[in-house]
Amino acid sequence: MAPDVSIVIPVKNERDNIGALVLAIAETCDPICGFEVLVVDDGSTDDTAAHVADMCRADPRIRLLQHPQSAGQSAAVHSGVIAAQAPIVCTLDGDGQNPASELPKLFAPLMTDEAGTLGLVAGQRVARQDTFSKRWASKFANGLRARMLNDGTRDTGCGLKGFRREAFLALPYFNHMHRYLPALFKRDGWEIALVDVAHAERGAGTSKYTNFGRAMVGVYDLIGVAWLIRRRKTAKASEPATTAQGAPRG
Repeated sequence: MAPDVSIVIPVKNERDNIGALVLAIAETCDPICGFEVLVVDDGSTDDTAAHVADMCRADPRIRLLQHPQSAGQSAAVHSGVIAAQAPIVCTLDGDGQNPASELPKLFAPLMTDEAGTLGLVAGQRVARQDTFSKRWASKFANGLRARMLNDGTRDTGCGLKGFRREAFLALPYFNHMHRYLPALFKRDGWEIALVDVAHAERGAGTSKYTNFGRAMVGVYDLIGVAWLIRRRKTAKASEPATTAQGAPRG
């Protein structure tokens, strides 16, 4: 039987964090829904993949995908969503800073959306456990992005997100797209919901990003996403209704 929810975790060199995170996911989701966990190893140089492989043998709901070399977080998320078996996908970072206990806030609204108009539930971190420089850089980047894209969220970089799998796969794919999901889902006509989520200190290891590196790619990304929004397709083709004889109804 297919799971109700697929949980995708992009990781790179997170051997000391991934075990506790997967265990917390299972403890959170087991009483609520059928789930699978897809850990996407993005070219780790430590033994992250071997550690996850051991977990897969112990629990068939855990799956390991591997990139032979690092392709970035968006590529890892995209690979996980393609492989996902559930109609609803949730993502969270593999460093332990996104508490697994927040996942129901993401998938519950999508599971109960009878109208089928909600495409994305995006987390917004409160009481962030980051350095001052990282918080300041994030605040500046979020403010600039909000002014350019009008996406309605104060924290698009939060890894905690839930969305409809098919809607995600219909989005234009590009590097760093995971940071622009609210704007991209709105572009395609989906409703989005924003929920406050907790934020924890990194369990072990070091961040894979620098403020300078994010700033450099962010300028190009913003221009590109703004271009995509302005040139979105607004018309959708439909098949004409027919009579029993196959003639269009007039």
